[in-house]
Amino acid sequence: MAARALAALLLGAVGVAGCAEPASLGGDARVRRIEARVTAVTDGDTLRAVATGSGRSYEVRLIGIDTPETRRPGTPVECGGPEASANMARLAMPGGRGAAVTLATDASQDTRDRYGRLLAHVTRAEGLDLARSQLRAGWGEVYVYDRAFARLERFESAQRAARAERLGVWGACAGDFHRPR
Repeated sequence: MAARALAALLLGAVGVAGCAEPASLGGDARVRRIEARVTAVTDGDTLRAVATGSGRSYEVRLIGIDTPETRRPGTPVECGGPEASANMARLAMPGGRGAAVTLATDASQDTRDRYGRLLAHVTRAEGLDLARSQLRAGWGEVYVYDRAFARLERFESAQRAARAERLGVWGACAGDFHRPR
């Protein structure tokens, strides 16, 4: 039994050091946390990041939000799409430099979407939740795929506040997140 515990501890330490797949850090063993730096913003709900330590690249789709499209093939740019992308760039790359972030999967969600992107909550080192901030600015709407996720109540609260204040798409596009621009 002691040998198994030591082996598990050593394997966990290797994962924390950034080798191979990310390690589970406390709490639910199904939740993975990866320390990373943002390298690019794709659009209002997707970014690229590189894991510190291993250098592994991730395309990350933020859990729990949907923003107007700007890059989906066959879909016109949607009302508020460029603004949502610009706001995500301000959040994820303040001053033009990629923020240090933690990517955290959610036990209630799949790890990857149908496009192979990592599904994760993205939080800056000082604690700023990028998806919740996007919702509070009005450039995203809460998106639940299949099952409720861990931060749902906080996300809904941020969305309600933005909607009440007619921020972002709620004012600029009459709340229609998917109408062509």
